Amino acid sequence: MKPCLLNITEIFHSIQGESSFAGWPCAFIRLTGCGHGCFGCDTSYAESGGNLLSIESIIEQTLRFQAPLIEITGGEPLMQPAVHTLMQQLCNLNQKVLLETGGFLSVGEVDQRVHKIIDIKPPSSGVSLKNNYENIRIAVEADPCHRETFEFKIVIAEKHDYEWAKSMLHQYNLTEYCTVMMGVVFGKLEPVELAQWILYDRLNVRMQLQLHKYIWPHDMKGV
Repeated sequence: MKPCLLNITEIFHSIQGESSFAGWPCAFIRLTGCGHGCFGCDTSYAESGGNLLSIESIIEQTLRFQAPLIEITGGEPLMQPAVHTLMQQLCNLNQKVLLETGGFLSVGEVDQRVHKIIDIKPPSSGVSLKNNYENIRIAVEADPCHRETFEFKIVIAEKHDYEWAKSMLHQYNLTEYCTVMMGVVFGKLEPVELAQWILYDRLNVRMQLQLHKYIWPHDMKGV
């Protein structure tokens, strides 16, 4: 039987910079490929190239870091179907597994043990029409004991993004069911502005900064 292969851009050890797990040491597995064309993408180097690795090799390299968290990211990791096998096997090894996805593809087949961090793309991304709102339905309709494994992330570049996001959150009543993280596009919007908008509107979201971009150069790979 041929080994199950995934195209991998990098496997590295860093500080989790985003999500409700921000600040924790984390092993990252960055899969190659996306193609959705978000404006301002900060991982465009993962669009192509990469190396084909067996799931066994990926797990072996990742576990060497002895990190409390393992994040599967990209690119868009859900584009490679074998990622489901990787996540399942990591969960079977009692690892805490996070999935960061662009929100274009359904998370319906993702192992329920995986913590899913799902982007919702605002208008400035240029791809807001590609948001897969089925993911919101899946999260809201999940069994309460599994609903805590969903969180959504919106990255804001300007006031129009914020107003759009606020309207969308109210439309789906999403903050009543799930954690919603809201942050700024690094270098495009000052965090203090977003903080002021959130406080003024009494918006029930959790503000985040991309910690790794404050610790290391913002365009550095493997962090």
